[in-house]
Amino acid sequence: MTRKALKTLSATFVAAAIATGALTLPASAGGSMSITYLPQSQKDAQKLQTGLLLYQLFNSVKGGASIKQLGKNNAAGIGQYGYGNTGIIHQDGKGHSATLNQYGNGNAWGIFQFGKNTNADVYQYGNGGTGATFQFGW
Repeated sequence: MTRKALKTLSATFVAAAIATGALTLPASAGGSMSITYLPQSQKDAQKLQTGLLLYQLFNSVKGGASIKQLGKNNAAGIGQYGYGNTGIIHQDGKGHSATLNQYGNGNAWGIFQFGKNTNADVYQYGNGGTGATFQFGW
């Protein structure tokens, strides 16, 4: 089996496991799901950085940090220790909590929370790192 076929097969099993788990939950059950994306190549990292910068431009953000909260009872904070960092926290819903701390230079990370009652604490060390965390709560 080729490496590409193994990756496709693995992704299919993960997707099926997630879908099966979601189907077996009662409608009244509370919970959350988190997905963190870490680019595996410089080209993919540049694409994600561009996407985060476009998000900031679209939302008229000036500077390297952006917190956007739509809903109630949300809490967020960003600490940047270095230069040229891009940090985004977007909360849509209620009861979310997020912190993003970036140590180094030229880092980019986005935290996107939807639904209710999700929690994220991200620490980014080094230079030129890129990633994104997506959380969905119900």
